[in-house]
Amino acid sequence: MFKYLILVFVISAIQLSAQNSTLQIALLKYNGGGDWYANPTSLPNLIAYCNNNLGTNINPDPSTVEVGSPEIFNYPFIHMTGHGNVVFSDQEARNLREYLVAGGFLHIDDNYGMDKFVRPQMNKVFPELEFIELPFNHPIYHQKYNFNAGLPKTHEHDNKAPQGFGLIWEGRLVCFYTYETDLGDGWEDWEVHKDSDATRTKALRMGANILQYVFMQ
Repeated sequence: MFKYLILVFVISAIQLSAQNSTLQIALLKYNGGGDWYANPTSLPNLIAYCNNNLGTNINPDPSTVEVGSPEIFNYPFIHMTGHGNVVFSDQEARNLREYLVAGGFLHIDDNYGMDKFVRPQMNKVFPELEFIELPFNHPIYHQKYNFNAGLPKTHEHDNKAPQGFGLIWEGRLVCFYTYETDLGDGWEDWEVHKDSDATRTKALRMGANILQYVFMQ
């Protein structure tokens, strides 16, 4: 049932803005003390960019959903970010797994400092899977916008190259983890980080690619 509900949302996502109804994406609220609420202007700005440049009709106001809530099945795309600790209970891990297996999608964007926490928690969700680095020819890098060298670099943290990792369930990418790039900072209002127009545009285009990839699968 949930799979078909999600498919309905996906189909509606790729309709032109003339359609009466809109779908909604959500920010994931988790426990553990990490600032899941970081980058408050990032998702609204990404949504506006997609609606203006991809012809999507996404609700301009993203929702917030808890990991263990049944409401998670209402959203085809969940975004997760933060700097600190992440803790999933057994029930939350099961709920997130059921959501992803049923057709949902999770984008994790490390705002800096999440890596050592998010990896073991996602291992609770999919103990049989490991994050693999996606090759630069993966379709997620080649939607409306081409990123032939993979993820763009938004912010410098540890002087590492940006990497995009995926969890693949039965041939389908269910979770995309962006590391050492901080796309969400690039989506924020200019006044927050004062990134250049070129940096912000690259981040927004990569975000648009992620959403287009999810909606077109």
